[in-house]
Amino acid sequence: QVQLVESGGGLVQAGGSLRLSCAASGTIFSIHAMSWYRQAPGKQRELVAGITGDGITNYADSVKGRFTISRGSAKNTVYLQMDSLNSEDTAVYYCNALIGLLRRTAYWGQGTQVTVSS
Repeated sequence: QVQLVESGGGLVQAGGSLRLSCAASGTIFSIHAMSWYRQAPGKQRELVAGITGDGITNYADSVKGRFTISRGSAKNTVYLQMDSLNSEDTAVYYCNALIGLLRRTAYWGQGTQVTVSS
């Protein structure tokens, strides 16, 4: 059993910053990758940023230069630093982790709401 616990969402003014955190717990043999997705009402869920075990990162074009994904010293954690937020960033943000040695399984957090106001 694995669970992902997210924190850091909330209401922020346009131009402001937030840092999302996600911690994985349970029976974990290996985390191959962790990532953040987001979904706004009426829209498809999209990949925001991802990071592999060897540190390779990727970002959606819409957040490049503004968001930074990183792994914590506690390797079961991942962060998303969000700067220069705008209203288009308003969405529910979900943490995802690919976990397992032989059998890789995707796990999801419950989601955390990010709302950017003007």
